[in-house]
Amino acid sequence: MLTRLATLPREARDTLFLLVVIGWVILPQVSHLPLWCSVLAAGVLLWRGWLAFTSRPLPGNWCLLGLLVVAIGATLATHRTLLGRDAGVTLIVVLLALKTLELRARRDAFVIFFLGFFTMLTNFFFSQSLLTAAAMLVALLGLLTALVNAHMPVGKPPLLQAAKTASWMALLGAPIMAVLFVLFPRLAPLWGIPSDAMVGRSGLSASMQVGTIASLALDDSIAMRIRFAGPVPPQSDLYFRGPVLAAFDGREWRPRASRLDAGLAPHARAPADLQVFGSAIKYEVTLEPTNRPWLFVLDVADQKPELPGCALTMTPDLQWRTDRPLTDIVRYQAESHVDYQQGPQRATASLRDDVALPAGFNPRTLALAAEIRRDPRYASADAATLVNVVLARLRSGGYVYTLEPGVYGPNSADEFWFDRKQGFCEHIASAFVVLMRALGVPARVVTGYQGGERNSVDGFWTVRQSDAHAWAEVWQAGRGWVRVDPTGAVAPGRIGTLARLQAPRGFIASAIGSVSPDLALDLRALWDAMNNNWNQWVLNYTQSKQLNLLKNLGFDSPSWEDLSYVLIGIIVGVSLCIAAWTLWERRQHDPWLRLLERARTRLREAGLDLAPTTPPRQMADAVQLRFGSAATALVQWLLQLEAQRYARDPHGSLATLQRAFKQLHWPR
Repeated sequence: MLTRLATLPREARDTLFLLVVIGWVILPQVSHLPLWCSVLAAGVLLWRGWLAFTSRPLPGNWCLLGLLVVAIGATLATHRTLLGRDAGVTLIVVLLALKTLELRARRDAFVIFFLGFFTMLTNFFFSQSLLTAAAMLVALLGLLTALVNAHMPVGKPPLLQAAKTASWMALLGAPIMAVLFVLFPRLAPLWGIPSDAMVGRSGLSASMQVGTIASLALDDSIAMRIRFAGPVPPQSDLYFRGPVLAAFDGREWRPRASRLDAGLAPHARAPADLQVFGSAIKYEVTLEPTNRPWLFVLDVADQKPELPGCALTMTPDLQWRTDRPLTDIVRYQAESHVDYQQGPQRATASLRDDVALPAGFNPRTLALAAEIRRDPRYASADAATLVNVVLARLRSGGYVYTLEPGVYGPNSADEFWFDRKQGFCEHIASAFVVLMRALGVPARVVTGYQGGERNSVDGFWTVRQSDAHAWAEVWQAGRGWVRVDPTGAVAPGRIGTLARLQAPRGFIASAIGSVSPDLALDLRALWDAMNNNWNQWVLNYTQSKQLNLLKNLGFDSPSWEDLSYVLIGIIVGVSLCIAAWTLWERRQHDPWLRLLERARTRLREAGLDLAPTTPPRQMADAVQLRFGSAATALVQWLLQLEAQRYARDPHGSLATLQRAFKQLHWPR
């Protein structure tokens, strides 16, 4: 195979290299493309490679037209449109692959190059991670190498030579791109369209079916990173509040829609009645894209988080919501109190909905609640006493905390309390809230994240999707809503320590962990820190950071005009430096050779065309032969020029010859 590759014509070799680069550009898109598109692109590239390797002719136009019609039809059937991000990327990938089947001339190659550059950029529509950026840097160097190679002369120049030139071009362009990145005005992505907001992201959703959060525990990706401004609270207090779920239909928990959400009276739900105690905990959150209109804050934040560009409101359930889904990485400042009191202190009509249960579900749990109430000790017990009774049952009833409890049926609370006796946090929280409501105690489910781990490299606290959690809030007279985490009764190690149920690791991680567990943890911490720096300094380089940079440069109240002035000043300054360097470089060339070249140029204009390597004496002979006595002064000047360079004791300086050159009479 290698021998065959070495003997291929240059056209075939260059084509195979370009196909490899195109495959690399398309590869990160595979998880976002329809299956048929990935298969079609791979098949076309392999077919084109086989044609190049075997020196076979390319298919005709009718074949290409048929493939294009099929691809457009499949795109329309898959996305129901030919517009938008997903459909557009699918078509671009198809066109790039099909264009390789008509790669016959340099013009076709240039079209492929520019389609490749555009396809490379579309990778960032789906991911702006450090890994994606590194892969696209390799793709950029590959495309530049192919482009440089296409401009190289005939023969078979080594690809390494073209790669060196491409790398040098990229290196020269890097400072310009860095300046533009730092100073060019931050603009919203031009490709953002309403349909993109419908694309789901991993993470907590606005509802909870029993078993959904357990699936998140298998996802080890980052949910958010926290940087505390002062002492870090105990891990048992690290509850990051998300959606509060109070409406239960027997299968699914959902937030209870207020009348305000329906466009009715704003007094439909009770206010938060929030009181905070103690000093505030200040921190900064870098939240990964969720495509959800809410922020996660340490329970509980009484002040509005600082998130420029978004309108924030707090619901009566103490959840902070934004005016639009968060489809990009965002960073916000927040202040929270872990010691607080919320909700009404006395029973109100608004609490009736928090004891409601759907008819026809979980009859055995309802019977259990009735049995507890028949006990004389608990017939008139308050909410706190009943909570302790249920928690004691969880501690002593043989219940197990597990990621694999099996599939629950419609009576999930009955199955947990009496049959399976095992579950993840949402199984436990849901069953607990159902039983508390059956006991007549207002209760609701709260979802979010609990815990996290400190990265030893950069000091940030990392909260992963596997830290997703569900707990309960129970209303108690005189105290309002009180957090109760029933999972802690089943598995105390889940709350307050780093103990987590771990999903099976991949082959590489398992191999490294088996050899050195500490090495595996250190490598993950290093990679997380690198990704965090990428998020902080690249993806989250916002308009405010640009203006803060100008403040550091001495601007009192920086504006976009100041930013423009700085950018223009840098461009002018760099241009002047390049001009000065060019002038200096020109002066470093041999002035004797420049004077000889000027004489050759004037003779060419006079009709005497001489080779670039002709020395002064041969030029004088040619002038004498062509123009005779009319050019005697020019002949003498050329001989003096030769003597000035090569004579042992030259007469006259180069400056004298330069002045004489201006006074010469040139023949016509």
